Amino acid sequence: MNPYRSKTVATWLALAFGAIGLHRFYLKGWGDKLGWLHLLPTAAGLVGAERMSTYGQDDRLAWLLIPLLGLMITQGMLCAIAYGLTPDEKWDARHNPGQPAHATAWLPVFGVILALLVGGAVLMGTIAFSAQRYFESQAEGADARAAPSAGADLRA
Repeated sequence: MNPYRSKTVATWLALAFGAIGLHRFYLKGWGDKLGWLHLLPTAAGLVGAERMSTYGQDDRLAWLLIPLLGLMITQGMLCAIAYGLTPDEKWDARHNPGQPAHATAWLPVFGVILALLVGGAVLMGTIAFSAQRYFESQAEGADARAAPSAGADLRA
């Protein structure tokens, strides 16, 4: 018989460690390939954050890597929301077949509320960071293209 998989534990694992896929390992075991795939973009995002801390805001590689971390945190929050809002009967049918049903009370709901707050803030921050960096790079490109022509006008 498979061990009981708690909706509350899965919700809070996704909330706290969703970026590294710990909730997937809890539900599907250590052989879950999708769970292992969480580690690569999360690690790349952390490398990007470290690069920005070390080299400053002008590091273009950090611009590309940091949004990965934001997206991985956001997907963890989305999983927490989905787990917490799954009806108990459907949860038990999917993750605990053949076992007696368990009522979950309010702890998954509190996890969903916190996941909505954190996930919304991280997603908005990721979008704002990415958009700011994109428009800054476009402005730098326009300045670089305009600079040679301005110098040519002065010499003429």
